[in-house]
Amino acid sequence: MVRAAVLPAVGAPLEITAIELPDPGPGQVRVKLAAAGVCHSDLSLSNGTMRVPVPAVLGHEGAGTVVAVGDEVGHLQVGDSVVLNWAPSCGSCHACSLGEVWLCANALNGAADVYARTADGTDLHPGLNVAAFAEETVVSASCVLPLPDGIPLTDAALLGCAVLTGYGAVHHAARVREGETVAVLGVGGVGLATLQAARIAGASKIVAVDVSPEKEELARAAGATDYVVASDTTAREIRGLTGKQGVDVAVECVGRATTIRTAWDATRRGGRTTVVGIGGKDQQVTFNALEIFHWGRTLSGCVYGNSNPAEDLPVLAEHVRTGRLDLGALVTERIALDGIPAAFENMLAGKGGRALVVF
Repeated sequence: MVRAAVLPAVGAPLEITAIELPDPGPGQVRVKLAAAGVCHSDLSLSNGTMRVPVPAVLGHEGAGTVVAVGDEVGHLQVGDSVVLNWAPSCGSCHACSLGEVWLCANALNGAADVYARTADGTDLHPGLNVAAFAEETVVSASCVLPLPDGIPLTDAALLGCAVLTGYGAVHHAARVREGETVAVLGVGGVGLATLQAARIAGASKIVAVDVSPEKEELARAAGATDYVVASDTTAREIRGLTGKQGVDVAVECVGRATTIRTAWDATRRGGRTTVVGIGGKDQQVTFNALEIFHWGRTLSGCVYGNSNPAEDLPVLAEHVRTGRLDLGALVTERIALDGIPAAFENMLAGKGGRALVVF
């Protein structure tokens, strides 16, 4: 029996309770969690913005140590330090055949499985495949990546989602080039990772935007050269900071129609607007045909940073080892399991960066 944060039903409060994990079966491993990040996607799953089989244990950004290995697992051993990968690619679907593993059609098949039970025998699903909001979890070996040397195990949890997403948004989706100007809308965990990634890419001006004035210090520490408190004039302010042209790249990390539209309006003619935030179906963004022609901008979505975790993790690890990427700077609160509901409330209120559950 291990303690976990269980979502009993969509819209219901999380319950911190004991669950029963089975021994790992063929192709599975059991991982003792060192830490798990509290991501906005977990909040979206809990409130129904994104669909998930329930009851479930949420949490998809985690790192820990392998404590048991099932049959047919050859690349992992007990004692290995690992990062959880919530979206493993199957390697055989159409997207994978094109090399677009972040769009794998089968990546979330495991989320529908029953992987554990409550003390009274109720079946539990593993959230986004990995169920990281628990002291231990049992996952497919395909959901586990060896942690490169030299990375603190607790902070490594952030590599599983926030950093892969933010780094990938800059380097894979938007393809920011040295000297370009960048705006990042939304300074949460992913936004902070995006700011650091823009700095690593050599952006000449990095404008951070958030509704909270209190996040300016966090944003500047991550690499922002300018800070704008979100308002009806945000796009105009960003253009004013870039010679009235707009930024080469705007990255939206919120998932709201208003911020997507603002990111688009703040992008220069011929620039790129990349949407990372996950919004609900009710968030409708409108454009007229003439402006699409006139501005010549590119608007694109971004899934998991358009990353290949197996290839990108060693690259990120090297940035961490050299000091270019500071994982600890993304964390504004370290909490226990029972602190997750409060972390959800802070996200709704726009407070802080990443909350990290430390076991």
